[in-house]
Amino acid sequence: MGEPPDGAGRKTAPRRKPLASRLPEQRGVTLTGTIVKLLTGQGHGFIRPTDGREIFFHRADVREGTSFNEFAVGDVVTFELLDDAVSGPRAVRVRRRRQAR
Repeated sequence: MGEPPDGAGRKTAPRRKPLASRLPEQRGVTLTGTIVKLLTGQGHGFIRPTDGREIFFHRADVREGTSFNEFAVGDVVTFELLDDAVSGPRAVRVRRRRQAR
């Protein structure tokens, strides 16, 4: 038997949309917390709000105009909580809290 024509019989994975377009609308209450872990080489960290749990955030979740590399452990930040049923809570639109003058 000969070989099937190019592409025949092969299954290819469907192309996935970029993460930002797959996430549900990210609007909600702005929360405040403190950065407790920061893994700059891996591009993510964890924020602890007042309720004591640790919430994951990724460098892609940093608000426009803010640089992930400017964050440090102990920084107070504001964020919106995205509660994903699959991967758990995630902080989005993260930025350093402005200091009162």
